[in-house]
Amino acid sequence: MNTTIDVTTTVKQPRAVERLVVGQATSDGAGVKLTRVLTQNLQRRLDPFLMLDAFGSDRPDDYIAGFPDHPHRGFETVTYMIAGRMLHRDSAGHEGLLDNGGVQWMTAGRGVVHSEIPQQADGVMEGFQLWLNLPGRDKMMAPWYRDFKAEELPRFKTPAGVLVTVIAGRSHGVVGAVTREATAPLYLDVHLPAGTRFEQVLPPTHNAFVYVYRGEATVAGQAVPAQRMALLANAATSDGVVIEAQGETRLLLIAGQPLGEPIAQYGPFVMNSQEEIYQALRDFRDGRLGEAG
Repeated sequence: MNTTIDVTTTVKQPRAVERLVVGQATSDGAGVKLTRVLTQNLQRRLDPFLMLDAFGSDRPDDYIAGFPDHPHRGFETVTYMIAGRMLHRDSAGHEGLLDNGGVQWMTAGRGVVHSEIPQQADGVMEGFQLWLNLPGRDKMMAPWYRDFKAEELPRFKTPAGVLVTVIAGRSHGVVGAVTREATAPLYLDVHLPAGTRFEQVLPPTHNAFVYVYRGEATVAGQAVPAQRMALLANAATSDGVVIEAQGETRLLLIAGQPLGEPIAQYGPFVMNSQEEIYQALRDFRDGRLGEAG
């Protein structure tokens, strides 16, 4: 159920757009076609976020093979399903069906091997997967997993009709499905009707971006078309972001507190040093990935 709340003007000094980013077409898993929006060369700039993939197709050959068993260590994955159904199974004994509008939040911690397999033979499969880094002290924590059905996600609507799903963090007094102290992630799905605007307070030290997946948004006078990421500038005097839409627009607004730690990545392992990467590879080879360190 959506609650209409009074959203007052709160942002006095909105952030500018530092630059627009075009995602890279690629494939992952067993040949699933996707767009890598946040790539490895942006990890330091958008710390604590490591990757954002957008996938969407009505061609079963683009997604049907899914993502067979593969490992992770040292970070969290957040999968948001716009359309379609995906079955998750992992080595920690978790299993869940991710359906239209649902979110799967997985903390890989010290290690997990999992699979994500589409549960449909045709139709549209669309969604996003975000990788969120863990601080060094938590990289070897026990794995954690939670499925949120669409109706379990907190939502609110502004008097102008802007619909906001709060996947993580807090927006206008509404607390999201997940909160994290170290990285303080904000993850909003914002649906703006034509001629509306949305404001969100952001700490000036947090890294933030907007990804438009339907329509076109305007951020600080900069047009942001569909399938573009607007990297928001960090300025000590800025207190948030203002987003406007001339036509119907849908977008993700994502922000977080940088960890400022070294990032060592080798494929599905993200640690703080190369020695920790070598250890992850040894543990995976020896079948000990999920064991306590």
